[in-house]
Amino acid sequence: MDAKDARSANGQQAAVDYLKEHGLRVLDRTWRCPDGQLDIVAVEGSTFVVCELRTRGSASLQVIGQARMKGLRRLGAAWLTAHGVRFDQMRIDVVGLVYEGGGFIIEHVRGVG
Repeated sequence: MDAKDARSANGQQAAVDYLKEHGLRVLDRTWRCPDGQLDIVAVEGSTFVVCELRTRGSASLQVIGQARMKGLRRLGAAWLTAHGVRFDQMRIDVVGLVYEGGGFIIEHVRGVG
Protein backbone atom coordinates (compact mmCIF):
# COMPACT_ATOMS: atom_id res chain seq x y z
CA MET A 1 0.00 0.00 0.00
CA ASP A 2 1.51 3.33 -1.01
CA ALA A 3 1.38 6.50 1.13
CA LYS A 4 -1.67 7.91 -0.68
CA ASP A 5 -3.67 4.68 -0.22
CA ALA A 6 -2.64 4.49 3.43
CA ARG A 7 -3.72 8.09 4.04
CA SER A 8 -7.03 7.40 2.28
CA ALA A 9 -7.66 4.31 4.43
CA ASN A 10 -6.70 6.23 7.57
CA GLY A 11 -8.99 9.08 6.52
CA GLN A 12 -11.90 6.71 6.05
CA GLN A 13 -11.25 5.19 9.48
CA ALA A 14 -11.11 8.67 11.03
CA ALA A 15 -14.45 9.48 9.37
CA VAL A 16 -16.00 6.23 10.64
CA ASP A 17 -14.75 6.93 14.17
CA TYR A 18 -16.11 10.49 14.00
CA LEU A 19 -19.53 9.34 12.79
CA LYS A 20 -19.76 6.73 15.53
CA GLU A 21 -18.78 9.29 18.16
CA HIS A 22 -21.58 11.52 16.89
CA GLY A 23 -24.31 8.92 17.17
CA LEU A 24 -24.38 7.26 13.75
CA ARG A 25 -24.23 3.49 13.40
CA VAL A 26 -21.95 2.52 10.51
CA LEU A 27 -23.32 -0.39 8.49
CA ASP A 28 -20.80 -0.62 5.67
CA ARG A 29 -17.80 1.06 4.10
CA THR A 30 -16.35 1.03 0.60
CA TRP A 31 -19.37 -0.89 -0.68
CA ARG A 32 -19.07 -1.64 -4.38
CA CYS A 33 -21.51 -2.83 -7.00
CA PRO A 34 -21.37 -2.73 -10.82
CA ASP A 35 -22.82 0.81 -10.81
CA GLY A 36 -20.30 2.38 -8.43
CA GLN A 37 -19.16 2.70 -4.84
CA LEU A 38 -20.46 4.11 -1.58
CA ASP A 39 -17.81 5.37 0.84
CA ILE A 40 -19.77 4.91 4.08
CA VAL A 41 -23.29 3.63 4.75
CA ALA A 42 -24.77 4.49 8.14
CA VAL A 43 -27.96 4.94 10.13
CA GLU A 44 -28.94 7.85 12.35
CA GLY A 45 -32.12 7.13 14.26
CA SER A 46 -34.50 5.82 11.59
CA THR A 47 -32.73 7.56 8.71
CA PHE A 48 -30.52 5.71 6.21
CA VAL A 49 -27.43 7.83 5.55
CA VAL A 50 -25.07 7.66 2.58
CA CYS A 51 -21.81 9.44 3.44
CA GLU A 52 -19.63 10.79 0.67
CA LEU A 53 -16.02 11.39 1.72
CA ARG A 54 -14.27 14.42 0.30
CA THR A 55 -10.83 15.83 0.70
CA ARG A 56 -11.60 19.38 1.63
CA GLY A 57 -10.30 21.98 -0.75
CA SER A 58 -11.43 25.41 -1.76
CA ALA A 59 -14.89 24.27 -2.89
CA SER A 60 -17.76 24.04 -0.46
CA LEU A 61 -18.44 20.57 0.90
CA GLN A 62 -22.12 21.06 0.19
CA VAL A 63 -21.57 21.18 -3.56
CA ILE A 64 -22.29 17.82 -5.13
CA GLY A 65 -23.35 17.81 -8.75
CA GLN A 66 -26.81 16.64 -9.71
CA ALA A 67 -25.45 13.61 -11.55
CA ARG A 68 -23.42 12.51 -8.50
CA MET A 69 -26.42 13.13 -6.22
CA LYS A 70 -28.62 10.91 -8.41
CA GLY A 71 -25.87 8.30 -8.48
CA LEU A 72 -25.56 8.29 -4.68
CA ARG A 73 -29.32 7.91 -4.30
CA ARG A 74 -29.34 5.06 -6.83
CA LEU A 75 -26.40 3.37 -5.10
CA GLY A 76 -28.09 3.81 -1.72
CA ALA A 77 -31.21 2.11 -3.07
CA ALA A 78 -29.03 -0.68 -4.50
CA TRP A 79 -27.38 -1.18 -1.10
CA LEU A 80 -30.78 -1.42 0.58
CA THR A 81 -31.99 -3.94 -2.00
CA ALA A 82 -28.81 -6.02 -1.76
CA HIS A 83 -29.13 -6.20 2.02
CA GLY A 84 -32.91 -6.65 2.17
CA VAL A 85 -33.35 -3.59 4.37
CA ARG A 86 -35.89 -0.76 4.25
CA PHE A 87 -35.87 2.73 5.72
CA ASP A 88 -38.50 5.45 5.50
CA GLN A 89 -35.93 8.19 4.94
CA MET A 90 -32.62 8.48 3.10
CA ARG A 91 -30.18 11.34 3.40
CA ILE A 92 -26.84 12.14 1.84
CA ASP A 93 -24.09 13.61 4.00
CA VAL A 94 -20.64 14.83 3.07
CA VAL A 95 -17.68 14.24 5.36
CA GLY A 96 -14.74 16.50 4.58
CA LEU A 97 -11.24 15.48 5.59
CA VAL A 98 -8.14 17.65 5.84
CA TYR A 99 -4.88 15.98 6.82
CA GLU A 100 -2.99 18.29 9.14
CA GLY A 101 -0.36 17.85 11.80
CA GLY A 102 -0.39 14.08 11.74
CA GLY A 103 -4.18 13.77 12.00
CA PHE A 104 -7.41 14.70 10.29
CA ILE A 105 -9.65 17.70 10.72
CA ILE A 106 -13.20 16.57 9.95
CA GLU A 107 -16.20 18.56 8.81
CA HIS A 108 -19.56 16.78 8.60
CA VAL A 109 -22.35 18.37 6.55
CA ARG A 110 -25.68 16.62 7.05
CA GLY A 111 -28.43 16.45 4.49
CA VAL A 112 -26.86 17.83 1.33
CA GLY A 113 -29.34 15.72 -0.61
